[in-house]
This record gives sequence, structure tokens and C-alpha cells, in this order.
Amino acid sequence: MELTVWRTFVTVCRLGSLSAAAAELNHTQSAVSRQIAGLERRLGVPLMERHARGVRPTPAGEVFRRHALTTLNEADRAVRAARDAHDGAFNRPLAVGATPSLATGIVPEAIRALLRQAGSVRWSLLPALSPELHQRVLEGDLDVAVVTDAPPGLPHDQRVERRFLGLDEMVVALPVGHPQAGRGPVHIHALADQTWAEDNDGSAALLRRHADRAGVSARIDLVAADLPGKLALVATGHAIALIPGVLTRALRTDVTTVDLVDPPGRGVYAITPRRDPHPCAAPLLDHLATAFASIRPAAVAAPAARLSGPVREGGPGRSRA
Repeated sequence: MELTVWRTFVTVCRLGSLSAAAAELNHTQSAVSRQIAGLERRLGVPLMERHARGVRPTPAGEVFRRHALTTLNEADRAVRAARDAHDGAFNRPLAVGATPSLATGIVPEAIRALLRQAGSVRWSLLPALSPELHQRVLEGDLDVAVVTDAPPGLPHDQRVERRFLGLDEMVVALPVGHPQAGRGPVHIHALADQTWAEDNDGSAALLRRHADRAGVSARIDLVAADLPGKLALVATGHAIALIPGVLTRALRTDVTTVDLVDPPGRGVYAITPRRDPHPCAAPLLDHLATAFASIRPAAVAAPAARLSGPVREGGPGRSRA
């Protein structure tokens, strides 16, 4: 079977639409339909079914999709490996992913240190949330991803290597001039009457758990599309927000922060695929650890005995609020 047809099928499954897949692949919708029908005839089983909003794989189609995706990723790696062997390993682009807060500071710093050490390396940086980054590593799209164990946590996946970089304690972002600005660590009780803004479920879960543990509630009345949007709501005085401590050096000038008493935190990890690691992955991990440790005193070293087992919201040796 031609891999082109497999790629078409995987694309239709991902987008849930024949027309959307046709547009992405630069095919006509009828051509996509013919490829799927031909694949079904070849396999002798129905692979797609229609529903109100498009199409989805049948149970047999879902099984085939998972195996097809693995095959396609291996084929792409084979092409990259052949080109690397011809051009030299260090000409292979380094694809890095990071959560938005980590992509703002420590990851660019670590890549700068890597370039000083390794010389010219082509690289790219993809900001995304941890679940998407983990999946992109598995699919071969990323060589390194810097993720966190904020809710829903990180899966224990034998297909990736995981390195603990440190613990990042959350802080509260305030507009400049807020009464609590500059007062040092404050208890969540002092902020219980405030309006909070959030931009993702993981951060919201950390805030709610911290407030619940203190016996108060946090009113998350505003929702932003992303981290810059959340900080814009803070800067203009509409809300305050829980943000990662690693952001404190990269905040806009109209936003300040205050530490919390017994703050919630999240473990920060670098993950890499076990198979076909990029030659620059290992030195980049060292630079990431150095960059993270320099950000805030809250960054802690990883005790070796704590690196085994699944990673959930609590991170290594620390309960989450």
C-alpha cells in the first residue's frame, strides 16, 4: 500500500472532515474519498463512518490509524536519517517545544548557550501545552519538549526519556499599584475577594486546590485565550492571576508579582524520544537545567531517588495545592 493513502487517512481522522483534509493536502474532496474507499476495499473493512459534524474512524479504523501513524513517523525518520547521514548529523534541525511560560525565558536562554557550544544549529521552537507537546514528541515532530506536571499531570510513558529540571513555584500577578504589591509572601486569604483570570485548566486547577486547602474560594470570573491575554487583563486592572514563577523576569512593565505563603508548584521536565535522539538533545538538557536553576531560588535540584514512577500533579516529593 502507498504511504500517501495512509497519510490521507490519518489526516482525515485528525481533522474529522474530508473537505478539510482535502484542503490541507491540496487534493480535491473526491480524490480523498476515492483514496479512503480504495483503502477500505484493500483491507476489507469499513474504516470511516459519518456523523453530524463530519467523519470519524470506526473501531477498526482507529486501530489502523494508530498503526499507520507509527509507520508514517518511522518513514519520516528514515528519510531524515538518510539525509543526516549524507549532510552530517548536526545539520539536522533541532525541533524544540515548550509550554508558553517556559518558551518565554529559560528555553531560549538554553538554546543560546547550546549555540555557543555547538556552533551553527538550525532549530525551531513550538509553544504549546504539555499534553500536546508530549504527543508531538511521540509522533516524532519534536526532539525535545519542556513540559510540566500541572494538572492533568504527565503520563508515565516508556517511549520517552524524562529529566526533572526543577520545581517552579507559582506567584500571583498583580497590576502595578495593587495594595498587595511589594508586601512579600501573602496568604491566599488576603486575595480571596479578588477577581481572578485564567487561561488554561491546569493553572485553574492549581489555584482552586490551593484556595480549597486554605478554606477559601477563588473567583475565576475571567478567562483569557492565552498567557499574554491573561497578563493583559491583569495589567489593565480587571483581575489578578496565578502565573508560573519562571515568568517573573519576563513580565511586562505594568505587571508585578507577589509570592504566596506555601505556594502551589509544578515540576518542570524535559522529555525526549527514546529512539533516534537528536545529537544536540543531551547538551540542550544540561543547558536547560542550568537556565532553570538560575531563574528563581524556588528552582530545586532533582534528587535521583525521586525520578522513578509516574509523574502526577504533585511532582517529585511535593504535594500540590
